[in-house]
Amino acid sequence: MDSIAPPATITARSNTCKHAQLAIQDTLDVVGGKWKLVLLAILRDGKKRFRELSREAGISPRILSKELQELELHGLVSRTVCNTRPITVEYAATPYSESLAEVIIAMHKWGVQHRQRVVGK
Repeated sequence: MDSIAPPATITARSNTCKHAQLAIQDTLDVVGGKWKLVLLAILRDGKKRFRELSREAGISPRILSKELQELELHGLVSRTVCNTRPITVEYAATPYSESLAEVIIAMHKWGVQHRQRVVGK
């Protein structure tokens, strides 16, 4: 005899699934796209100036500026204007960005494995 889940169980599962989808969408809204997690991974090594970030990530200054503004808006990156001539700006990962450490590490591990699979060892 097949057991069929009662309607309350199905509704609970459906709600859990919807909450999971919303949580994933919220995450992607903050760190989605081509550059945000790359920038956060670079900044995990320490503060970087704007041009250093641009060169290291291989990203145009215009796009970099937009991405950094969004990361700063969400509290993942801090921006410090240095009292130098010419004026320089440094960016650093905030303590809050550490909440994404497991995500970045997991993506790095998966990316290494995937590259090995596709390109070969």
